[in-house]
Amino acid sequence: MRGTGPEGGQGGARGHRPGGAERVASAIAASGGEAIFGYLDVSLYENAELIVKDIVRKYGRVDLIFNNAGIAIQGDTRGLTIDHWRKVLEVNLLGVSHGSIAAYKVMVKQGTGQIVNIGSLAGLIPTPEEIPYCTSKWGVVGFTNSLRLEGAELGARIPRPLPGRYYESPGRAARRILRGVEQNRAVIIFPFYARLVWWLYRLSPAALHIFFRRMVREFRRVRIVK
Repeated sequence: MRGTGPEGGQGGARGHRPGGAERVASAIAASGGEAIFGYLDVSLYENAELIVKDIVRKYGRVDLIFNNAGIAIQGDTRGLTIDHWRKVLEVNLLGVSHGSIAAYKVMVKQGTGQIVNIGSLAGLIPTPEEIPYCTSKWGVVGFTNSLRLEGAELGARIPRPLPGRYYESPGRAARRILRGVEQNRAVIIFPFYARLVWWLYRLSPAALHIFFRRMVREFRRVRIVK
């Protein structure tokens, strides 16, 4: 999967981790479950469509899909190239859209199914110095909210987890998300600090704007923008 997590630094991004999918599938099999793995470039719709079709051929249906690929490129916008923008948007926004659309078509025919799109706190509040990432996550939030409303009468249920950048562990995050999926919650925000920041921003955007302006000044003290 192209792009699996954020990486700090202007112009820097983390790619996929070879072997990770095999290890996860092996661990599931060792615990008595069944799993298959595959690699794909999420920025290409045909790849997402092919995987969904393969699952339908093997199992006859798709009940749940998690769209979780993501990358981040940090830096003052003046120092970013259009290729930086394109890379982030292709993975974070189009990648989520591709997986969702491919699964949505199947779930509507089934009359049931859930699509889980991983967003970010950066999709709810402005985030300077990583604006391509912020833009992609606001797009994910808008896309997911709209698709959830469109699919409500067709059997497709679509929540959007919005985790903060750091949390206790992937396992703990997964449990939080699955509890929300079971309850068919539209929005799953964690950990507590992420919910707190969101509430504060809704109550007083100006207060957070002061903090962000200070953050930008601090960032520019250690970055040279050509």
